[in-house]
Formats: sequence, C-alpha cells, structure tokens
Amino acid sequence: MQKLASAPPPGWSGLARASPCHAGAALPALQSAPPIGMESHRIEDDQILASSMLRHGLGAQRGRLNMQAGSNEDDFFDGAWCAEDDTRAHWIEVDTRRTTKFTGVITQGRDSQIHDDFVTAFYVGFSNDSQNWVMYSNGYEEMLFHGNVDKDTPVLTEFPEPVVARFIRMYPQIWNGSLCMRLEVLGCPLSTVSSYYSQQNEVTSTDNLDFRHHSYKDMRQLMKVVNEECPSITRIYNIGKSSRGLKIYAMEISDKPGEHELGEPEFRYTAGLHGNEVLGRELLLLLMQFLCKEYQDGNPRVRSLVTETRIHLVPSLNPDGYEIASQAGSELGNWALGHWNEEGYDIFENFPDLASVLWAAEERKWVPHRVPNHHIPIPEHYLAEDAHVAVEVRAILAWMEKTPFVLGANFHGGEKLVSYPYDMDENLEAQETPDHAIFRWLAISYASAHLTMTETFRGGCHTQDMTNGMGIISGAKWHPRVGSLNDFSYLHTNCLELSVYLGCDKFPHASELQQEWENNKESLLTFMEQVHRGIKGVVTDQQGDPIANATIIVGGINHNMKTASSGDYWRILNPGEYRVVARAEGYNPSVKTCTVLYDIGATQCNFILSRSNWKRIREIMAMNGNRPIRRIPPGRPMTPQERMRLRQRMRQRMRLRQQMRQRMLNATTTGAPPHTGPHHLPPLRLQQHHLCPLEPAAAHRCHLGDRDLHRAGDRDGAGDGAGDGG
Repeated sequence: MQKLASAPPPGWSGLARASPCHAGAALPALQSAPPIGMESHRIEDDQILASSMLRHGLGAQRGRLNMQAGSNEDDFFDGAWCAEDDTRAHWIEVDTRRTTKFTGVITQGRDSQIHDDFVTAFYVGFSNDSQNWVMYSNGYEEMLFHGNVDKDTPVLTEFPEPVVARFIRMYPQIWNGSLCMRLEVLGCPLSTVSSYYSQQNEVTSTDNLDFRHHSYKDMRQLMKVVNEECPSITRIYNIGKSSRGLKIYAMEISDKPGEHELGEPEFRYTAGLHGNEVLGRELLLLLMQFLCKEYQDGNPRVRSLVTETRIHLVPSLNPDGYEIASQAGSELGNWALGHWNEEGYDIFENFPDLASVLWAAEERKWVPHRVPNHHIPIPEHYLAEDAHVAVEVRAILAWMEKTPFVLGANFHGGEKLVSYPYDMDENLEAQETPDHAIFRWLAISYASAHLTMTETFRGGCHTQDMTNGMGIISGAKWHPRVGSLNDFSYLHTNCLELSVYLGCDKFPHASELQQEWENNKESLLTFMEQVHRGIKGVVTDQQGDPIANATIIVGGINHNMKTASSGDYWRILNPGEYRVVARAEGYNPSVKTCTVLYDIGATQCNFILSRSNWKRIREIMAMNGNRPIRRIPPGRPMTPQERMRLRQRMRQRMRLRQQMRQRMLNATTTGAPPHTGPHHLPPLRLQQHHLCPLEPAAAHRCHLGDRDLHRAGDRDGAGDGAGDGG
C-alpha cells in the first residue's frame, strides 16, 4: 500500500493535490467542498462497499452520516456500518463514479440506544481504479486522523491538502466499543458522472433566484425585496412571535392582498416547524421569488394561481430553532440540534389531541348528536393560561381560526415522502379518515410531480421504503404521533393538511439548493392547484344574505365542512357525483347533486335556504327546560304520580271547555234578536260540566256525545299528563 507524500508518487499522475474548489455560498462553519451525497442519498447503495459487516442490517450502505436506527435495537436496520470483528484490517469505501477533488470527511459513531460505538482514529486512502491505493501521509508516514469522542456529534476532518481521485477509503484504527461508524465525504466533482441514470437526475436550474441559506435577517430582507418588486400582489404580515420574541413572518400572494374575496379559496404552505429541517424554508423563499417574477413575465399558469387563490407562505414557524441549527452549519449539526423550540416543545406535536376525543365519542355512539364529526371544540384545559402549549402554537391557532384555509402542507426533512392524516394510531391500528381517498389524491399530486420522490430503487432514507414505491403514506402507519398539526387541522377546521418530507438530509448544503428547487418546483405548483378541485359555492337565505357557519354535508363522507363568515365554502373532492346537503340553524335544509370533473376547476354549487319554525319550537322547548316529551306505552299501568298529574290535567281541560262554552252561550243570548217562530230552539240548561237541551231524546244524544268527549279527554289527558311528567 503506497503513501501519499508531498509530491505524487512516480508513475501515478492520476492523483494530484489541488486548491479547494469553489463550492458556491458555503456556510461559515464549513469552508471545505460540499458533501458528495452520502447523507442525501445521491450516493447510491451500490457505490458504498466495505471489507465486511457484522450483519446485513449493519452493512456498508448503513454507513451514511446521520443514519438512524429502527425504533428498537432488534430492528433489522441499524444505525451505522459495523465491521465483522475488531481488527484493523477493515475498511469502508465510497465510489464517486467521477474524478473528484476530496477535501475532507465528517464522521459519527453508531446511532444506538444501548451501544456506545465510535471510531476515534483512522487512516484515509485514495484510488482511481479501486485496486491501487495510496494512503494520505504527511510526507514521512501515514497520517492518522482523529475522529469522534462520542457517537452522535459529527466531527469534521479536513485534509491539509485536497486530493483528486475517484475512490476514497476509511481505515479505522482505534475505536470505542465495536468498530462502527457513519460518514460523509466532502469533495467537488471535476468530471461528469459515469452513470447515465445518475446523470439524468442532475439538473441545473435556469431560474434566476437567490440560491443560498438565509438567516433570520436575510429572510426578512428577501421578503421585503419581493414585496417591493411585486407590491400589487404581495403583502408581508406576521402571525405572532416565537419564544425568543422573533416575529413569525408570512407572505401573502394574491391579486387583492389583504382581503378575502368571495369564492376565492385560501391556501397555505408552512415550513420550519422543526428548526433544523431547513429545506422547506428555502423552497418557500424561492417560491416567493418565482411567483413574483413569473407573474410579472405573464406566465399564464402563475397568473391564474395568483388571481384565483389567496396564497399564504410562512417559511419559518420555529425561527429560534433555525438560529441554533444554523450556528453549527449544514453538515456539523446533529440530528436533533434546533429541532425543538426554545421552551423544548416539538411544535408539530403540540396541538390539541382531537382524534382521541372523536374516537372516544364514537365508542359511546355520541357522534354526531352530542359530539360533531367536524370542527370539534378545543378542550378547555388546553386553552388555560398555564397549559403546556408553545408560544408558536398559540400563534398558529389564532391564525387558523381567523383565516378560512382550504388546503395546506407543512415541510419537513429527514425522509422523502408525503404523509397524510391520521397521524395518531388508535389501538395499534392505523385508522383511516373519512377523506382517505381524497388525502391520497392530494399526496400523490405532490409525490408524482417530484423528480425523485417515487424512485423506488432508492428505498427509504433509514429503513425500507414503506410507501410501496408511491412516495405517500398515512402518518399512523409510518410514524404514529399524538396532537399533530395535520390531525388538528382536519378535525377542528375546514383545512386538509399534509406533511411533505423533502429529503434525507435535514440541512442540505447551499450547493444543493438549485437541484432541490428543480426537484420540487412542479410539485409546489401542482399541489397548490388542487385547492381548485371539488365543489364550491355560497350559502344564502331567500333575501340573498350570506349564512355563516352553515354545514355542508357530502353523502358517503362522514366529515362535514362549514361556510366562512361571508357564506362561501369549498369542499375538495375526487371526481364523481355527490349528493350535497346544506344545513343551518333556523333554516330548512337544501339538497343538490353536484358533479366533480377530472379537470382542475371546482364545480359551482350554491344553496338558498328558507327559514324554518325550528327557532320558535326550540324557544317553546326551552320554556319547559328542554325536557323530552315522555310517551307512556299502551298497557303499562300508571304510577300514582302520573295518575295524579293526569287528573289535574283533566280538571284543567274541563274548566277551559266550560269557560269556552259559557262565552259562546253569552254571545248567542246577547247578540241574537228575539225569535218566536216554530223553529225557535228550546231553552238550554247549564249542567255541571256541559250544556244539554231539556228534551229527553236530545239530552240522551248529548250525554252519549259527552261520554265520547270524556273518552277523548282521557286519551288527550293521558298524553298531556305524561308530558307534564317529562
């Protein structure tokens, strides 16, 4: 094995020292070349080899920086490459498939709950053909590089001088525990890739955008510049403040910014719930620039989106966490640094758990009569001042209550897929939402338009591909969690919310932003367009006044929506024919059949509701304490209390009848003129409970009728008496 001295060895001109390549806008913490793609999976599994492996779940392909183990130590996939035994003959090798200028490596130990394995010292070798290897030396001997002092913290090792080669090897010499390690290689490509398929995935963006990482100050300045360039379609506002007092800025893009237009749906993209997952932040800043420039250039697709949609973009919901993560830099931050907010909350999982409320109510058969299947109220204990709720979450809740969002997505990192509700796992079974088919349509609309999300040969970032090549999955099947933003949005508002995981690398290097923009640009536009799929309309009364909070019920989907304050509504639906009902307090319901087509463009489905007398009925019921009317089944003997109430009721009814007959008699005797002809009626005599003529035959008929009346009174009285007992 040769040594790499200060000058190239004789006869081996392929390896040479060179100055560091220009890597674009590198982060201050990392002045070397950018990563070659171990963590981001641009380096594929078959490009990573090792001398041996402890078992398949600890093979060479597991030796990527920030590789995560399974949820328990018995999982097949573990969190590192581990050698078969503890000898110094083992190595791990990376083939870049091109001539590359290597400037350094970043190493970690094994991701494990119980093992404490990491490499503390190693040699590095280079080759052009994987057969002849040259060891990096200081001119006299092989240079021993110092590695990790714990298993989690990434350690940067920069080479004193860069080396040009195709292959690079790590030779561990000293380690703690077992021989296990994870790594990233830093280097700049000096030639085109040799693989045709990999070459097709390398895209250089033609959009003239600001491809770099933005600090809080830079982000605010960029949003201001976009607003100044497109003042007629943009507006900057903030939805609240972070724990440290940083404003959470939002950009609104619409043809009439600042107002909700009747019939125009509201859409949102949010990013940075986890401060160290930064790609979504940069994508939204790029999207702002892109929409502004393309609108000015007359792009018909962008103009249609801007004029027909009110778009809200929030690039950083956890600005405190981002500031912490960015201090460590792109490659040197660990998996969790900056993940939580300043108070230690995971913002994404800090929302009210309404799924448990709904499922508990369903078990008791309370849905929808006592507990609705939509707009479930927030529990009172969650709204208390001393509740364990993040400041950022309170701001998001107020924002969601104020704006009638229809569709949204939040961006994450560390995996590459689209996740949809439910996120909570009930009884170890992933329960599907009533809108399961619609959520899958929405998720596929993003994943299928992404350039690499559905490439099944890449597998998952940390385990096997759980999406079966679709790039989409229910959150409960993949990563169950309680109190997620997605579940809360679905059960408390009209907004269908999904999570988009943009890639394996949570904090990609600035040099990768152009590629990631091209990977996601079509997906970002396609997903926004889905807000115009389904039905929409306005619910008004017969005078044309809007009815707020009217309920929109779609047959076959046990989840309802409500109208906004202006009476308009939107309901995202898959293509098909639907029976739709509009209901509102104090109005008669209205039913229509609405057809949704495959083309983008919601079907107009308006409702005019007529007033009902239910309001008066409820007022009468309220006077009686809203007690239900009890019905006594036939044949059941009455209790003494019921019999007493029945008698009282009958006496009251008889007194009312007597008073009524007396009034009729008085009106007849005082208002009629004297009549002495043959048809003069005989005088009437007043009975105790009724009036009858004096003739025996007529009196007999009268008494018979009176008995019938008493029988009817008995029947009526029984019912009335039962009612009093209610």
